[in-house]
Amino acid sequence: MGLKIHTTEIKVRYAETDNMGIVYYANYLVWFEVGRTEYLLAEGMDYRDVEREGLFMAVVEAHGVYKAPARYGETVVVHTWPSDIKNSSMKFHYKITRKDNGKLLCEGYTSHVLIDKELRPHKIPENLKKLLT
Repeated sequence: MGLKIHTTEIKVRYAETDNMGIVYYANYLVWFEVGRTEYLLAEGMDYRDVEREGLFMAVVEAHGVYKAPARYGETVVVHTWPSDIKNSSMKFHYKITRKDNGKLLCEGYTSHVLIDKELRPHKIPENLKKLLT
């Protein structure tokens, strides 16, 4: 099976910019989360479904490299895909581009461990593993 990449469009809001009119760097992590959540929805699973099973996708690492600024009013596209699906961990990759010209603005990844309510690692359920691979 080929790599599944989901795209999500986001219009930059004024509140996401700093006083230079440029998107504040931490908002890219928020956009990573939007991409991840929308990826799961597109594959047929709401993140709430994971939580209903008493499980949580804890972020254990986040990395981003900023290539060019995004500004208020622009539309960006978050490209999201999973990789490195293991027993209880996974990684999501992201590329954020400007919609009008495809320019790469940011790329990065987040690493996750599936945990239970007691914060212990938990095996990824087969239904979740299937939609990630």
